[in-house]
Amino acid sequence: MIMSEKLVTIKEVVLKNNCPECYNNEGLRLIFKQKIIDTKLYRSTTSQMSHEIACKTCHNIIYPVKWTDDIERVFEYQKKAFVPQKSSIYLKKTSWIAIILAIIIAIAVILIVVYPNL
Repeated sequence: MIMSEKLVTIKEVVLKNNCPECYNNEGLRLIFKQKIIDTKLYRSTTSQMSHEIACKTCHNIIYPVKWTDDIERVFEYQKKAFVPQKSSIYLKKTSWIAIILAIIIAIAVILIVVYPNL
């Protein structure tokens, strides 16, 4: 079964802090992502989250080692304010067809066993 896992951006917050790399105060973005698993049978939103701070001006990812105290405080605030999507599973049409066929086959087998002379 082919399975696709991807991180989807759920929320992007513009930060007014200075970038530790280029010192621009208009390029920092805090991005929250959530993992989505997509197969032929279902699509699942997991509870697995990730985040990153990136600068759109200098195109660098700002790792926690380079965060200033101000960036750390803003990150902690935004992390508390962030509400991720609920974990869920969406069954696709293929799954429903397989479930219905399995039920029909189970009923047929039961009828054959209970009423062998039909």
